[in-house]
Amino acid sequence: MTQTLPQATVEKVSGSAKIMQESLVHGIRTKAAAIRKSFQRPKFWVLGFGWCLAACAGAANVIAFKCWSLYASHVTGSTSAIAFRLEGYHQGEYGSETLKEACSLVFSFLVGAYTCGILIDKNQVHFLGKAFYGLALVLNSALLVSAAFVPGRLLAASLVAAACGLQNAMCTSHFGTIIRTTHVTGTMTDIGSTMGRISMIYLRRACRCRQLTDVERAEIGVDARKLGVLSGLWSFYLIGGLVGIYMENIVAGPKALLIPASVTGSMGLTYMACRQLLKDYIKKLEKERFSADLKEAQSALAHMGSRLHDLESGGQSDLVVDLDEEMGNMIEALHEVEADFDNLYQQSSHASKPAPPNRQ
Repeated sequence: MTQTLPQATVEKVSGSAKIMQESLVHGIRTKAAAIRKSFQRPKFWVLGFGWCLAACAGAANVIAFKCWSLYASHVTGSTSAIAFRLEGYHQGEYGSETLKEACSLVFSFLVGAYTCGILIDKNQVHFLGKAFYGLALVLNSALLVSAAFVPGRLLAASLVAAACGLQNAMCTSHFGTIIRTTHVTGTMTDIGSTMGRISMIYLRRACRCRQLTDVERAEIGVDARKLGVLSGLWSFYLIGGLVGIYMENIVAGPKALLIPASVTGSMGLTYMACRQLLKDYIKKLEKERFSADLKEAQSALAHMGSRLHDLESGGQSDLVVDLDEEMGNMIEALHEVEADFDNLYQQSSHASKPAPPNRQ
């Protein structure tokens, strides 16, 4: 004999299953949203900033090679050259001059990066702090100008290597991905691995004959945005190299370095002149992003509250009371954070304004 469950029990079980399903869907959407936030495509002016630096580095590197047969930014090649020169020096096949060149290029790049660490105390682009981005760019320009006029071969190439080290350390990390503007080995590695991840997601979908999930779409979107940034860096490095080659052919000498030097110098001076305007603009963006995150958190808490109400209707009142109390504490903490952020923003705005004259 088959027993029929009471109607109330059936409704309770179906209601619990519906709640579990909705909670699972909400969890997947939350995970997808977190993935999308893991990498936000930089603003266009930030992309232009990085791409211009990559073009300048590409130009400086090819000009250094055409003028002195030395790559200024290839620390990997220079380090391998040290090993070759040491072996050749031991065998008596190379003179000490070639070993000195390789060591000087590596050391000069290191000195440039060290100088950047003194001027910029964070390994992530942060325009709101006290980092001297403008001074770093002007110093980069000064090194390239000095290399264009200094006599000799090794000293000039070492100055270009120092400029490359300074510039490369200035844009180490930004928006969740590694940014290198003076060489493209890591950039090409990231492009290849990112394309491989996207291909694997589509391959799994094809093998299982199913549609893409929200999480997979979020992962593809993030990787696609990364590809746009990284591909632009590689392309502009190549364009800069082409410009550097033709400019060196026209100028016929290291004075072609004045072209990338003028670009980095202009960017540095512009940043120093407009620094306060840029800080105010970024503060506004940070406040808007914080408000959006706060609204999203409050929406998630509201969704949890509705689920708790359903649980309470199902008879799990003790658990509901505890969770409801925790939700109240969370909402109160979020409002306190919002108030603190508003106070901090207002204080920084008042601090940036000049004090009124003291009238006796």
